[in-house]
Amino acid sequence: MVKVHYKDPTGKIRDWESCERTTRPKGTELDGVGIVAILEKPTGPEIVLQKQYRPPIDKITIEVPAGLIDEGETAEQAAVRELKEETGMWVRSRRARLSCSMVANSGPSPGPDPGFCNTNVKMVHVSIDMSLPENQNLKPELEENEFIEVFHVPLSKLWDECKRLEAEGYAIDARVGTVAEGIELARQFKF
Repeated sequence: MVKVHYKDPTGKIRDWESCERTTRPKGTELDGVGIVAILEKPTGPEIVLQKQYRPPIDKITIEVPAGLIDEGETAEQAAVRELKEETGMWVRSRRARLSCSMVANSGPSPGPDPGFCNTNVKMVHVSIDMSLPENQNLKPELEENEFIEVFHVPLSKLWDECKRLEAEGYAIDARVGTVAEGIELARQFKF
């Protein structure tokens, strides 16, 4: 926790308490990546999701694979590494493409919760070719403190699946909810 002193638009000095991530690699303004991993299937695209218990909210959350960037890594390299570690899925790094920035106070997109902390991520989109030999018999390489259940959902059903999972008591991570909301809005407005 840190206390930030700032001047508001009227000139009054104010205090704000927030959390600050201390694991950001030197030489970068980026903490981590969120990975929108899509399985191309004959029945239509499916998004890779995971269930993971999060102590701060005392709930199992529905999330996209994600993780912190190691020193010297690009966002794309971190996404490929984290996807392999958390799901066992392998993607050629040239197929990982940076999508939108979610960096607090840097660019058009805000951080996940800029009123509370300085954490920021970049979203990376990847397509997973499940016919590759490397993607047979998946074996995640989880860290000792990671307990992750991987599953996938047809993109066309993501909105309804999020509503169902939330009704069952799961917390829906903002990144997953935003993807679902975007798909639902595109459907409603016929984009």
